[in-house]
Amino acid sequence: MKVKMPSLPRVPVVTHSLRGRLLWFLLAAITMAAIAQAMIAYRSALNDADQIFDYHMQQMAMSLRSSATLTNKAADTAADPENDDLVVQVWTPDGAQVFRSLSRAALPQRAVLGFSNVKVKNTTYRIFSVQTSNQTVQVAQDMAVRQRMAGTLALRTVGPIAVMAPVLMLVVWWVVSGSLAPVSRVKRQVAARQADDLSPVSENDLPDEVLPLVQELNLLFVRVRTAFEAQQHFVADAAHELRTPLAALKLQVLSLERAPDEAARKVAVSRVSAGIERATRLVEQLLVLARQEGGIEEIKLEPVNLSELVKRVLGDMNGLAQARQIDLGLHHADEVMVAGQQDALLILLRNLVDNAIKYTPAGGTVDIDIRRSVPATKNAKPRILLSVEDSGPGIPPEERERVFSRFYRVPGSPAGGSGLGMAIVQSIAERHGGVLSLDQSERLGGLKVNVDFPETSKPTPA
Repeated sequence: MKVKMPSLPRVPVVTHSLRGRLLWFLLAAITMAAIAQAMIAYRSALNDADQIFDYHMQQMAMSLRSSATLTNKAADTAADPENDDLVVQVWTPDGAQVFRSLSRAALPQRAVLGFSNVKVKNTTYRIFSVQTSNQTVQVAQDMAVRQRMAGTLALRTVGPIAVMAPVLMLVVWWVVSGSLAPVSRVKRQVAARQADDLSPVSENDLPDEVLPLVQELNLLFVRVRTAFEAQQHFVADAAHELRTPLAALKLQVLSLERAPDEAARKVAVSRVSAGIERATRLVEQLLVLARQEGGIEEIKLEPVNLSELVKRVLGDMNGLAQARQIDLGLHHADEVMVAGQQDALLILLRNLVDNAIKYTPAGGTVDIDIRRSVPATKNAKPRILLSVEDSGPGIPPEERERVFSRFYRVPGSPAGGSGLGMAIVQSIAERHGGVLSLDQSERLGGLKVNVDFPETSKPTPA
């Protein structure tokens, strides 16, 4: 039977806090630098000690060279432990030892001329040997002596670093905390705000790395505030505009209740139906405009065949055009692609065609034209010009800019409407990178609506 061991919780190695990361890495760098400095100082001191002691050993051996034979009167004297650090031996040419310092070190009875290292009973000795015509002199030193001296020298070098490292760490902590204090201030400002407070965040004393983020945040606050204000104005305008049709419907229902006969009742019912239809159309237009202006629906740009989309709208609106005895057609159509959202572009086209049909007298003409413009310069990208023109009364030049306002209708217009169609068209065109303009149709004499789109490449077939 296998017993499943409980898994240990994972401990994050590095915190996600910028302050924590800076302190962690800087303090780790200081610690590693101190350790590396200690190692370098120790190696350097050991190398210097080797050179100094080797020089002294060499000079001692040279000073013991003599033409006279040495004798060790204290050969039988007990060894002195304090002499283990430095051992001297002298032999005659026939191998007889004539001198040996009082030491417990059992060095080998042989000599390798020059410098060499010999390990005896877990102790390593540094040996220098020199030979003359009548004797061989050997000087040996315990390597531990050199290591102790190197450690002492290294400690003297690293000692100030070890003392200054905590001070340096405190300085790093103070500098990092002070540098990030403006970031903490911005965090507190944002955390203390009310939901409707969209005023800019203070940009004073912010680091260059954080300043662009706060600037973009302030720009976002401006866009959100603009959107909120637009929505507030929209709701106020919508409430005002809905009050009139709803009041009319209430009067029409009262007249329906008071109808004296069946004929009057039918007239009242037809008026109620027409009022409901107008109110429904107004609500639909309000919802479309709210989605387009408020950015509720995110546009996913994808290549759309604008020519095919126009043909589809012509098929959908043909029945309405025939009912009003209007010639609705496609005057010219290049095969073009635009980057956008198909449903939004359909709303744009239907509003343009619906307005043209609505304001064109019976027996008139409404034409759609799609052309690819030739770039003025070599590096310029081609653009698409969509035009909807009619043979209606048109719009006076002084009124053309005002028709893009919500709920505005040209005075004296024969057709009814909510005054939202052109506002919706303008909103959709702007979200697709298009430019909307109004002009007079030279060919038909009425209004000509132009929408200038950037062209996109056709998608590669799979």
